[in-house]
Amino acid sequence: MLHNYTCMFKKRENIADIEEGALLSPKFDNDGLIPVVTMCQKTKEILMHGYMNVEALRLTIETKEAHYWSRSRNEIWHKGKTSGFVQKVKEIRIDDDQDSLWLTVDIGEGSSCHVGYRSCFYRSVPLGKIDNARNIKMKFEEKEKKFDPEEVYKGHSNPTKI
Repeated sequence: MLHNYTCMFKKRENIADIEEGALLSPKFDNDGLIPVVTMCQKTKEILMHGYMNVEALRLTIETKEAHYWSRSRNEIWHKGKTSGFVQKVKEIRIDDDQDSLWLTVDIGEGSSCHVGYRSCFYRSVPLGKIDNARNIKMKFEEKEKKFDPEEVYKGHSNPTKI
C-alpha cells in the first residue's frame, strides 16, 4: 500500500529556496514521479534510468539501498531484491530545480540490468546520416551478460512488460 508522504519534504514555495536553499524540496511530476539516473561509484558508468515516487525516495534515503517505482508493475521495487545485486547508495544528488535525481551506487561485481548486462545502457546508437530510421542497427557495447535472467527471475514477476 502506498502512503502519502508528500508533506514529508519541504514544500516548494519559491525559486530561491528551491535553487539555492539547503532543504530538500523535490518536484514530482503529475504521476507523482521524479526521474533518477544511477551511476556506478567504481567505474562511473551510467547503470540505469528509473523513477521514484515519494515513498521510494524515502526508502532509499532511510535504507541506503535504491528503491524505485516500477511503472510497468505499478509498485515499489527494491533494486536487486530478486537478483541479489542490491544497489548500495553512496550518494544522492538532486539537480538545480530539484526535479531529477542522480544516485551513485555500489553494485560490487554485479549487474543493474534485468536483461543480465551490467548496465542498462549496453547498446550504442550509430551517429550520422539516416537513410531509413526503421533499420538503424545498434552496436552491443557489452559482450557478456552478468547473469541469466531466465534463471534469476524464474517464478518472479517479469521485471518489465512491453
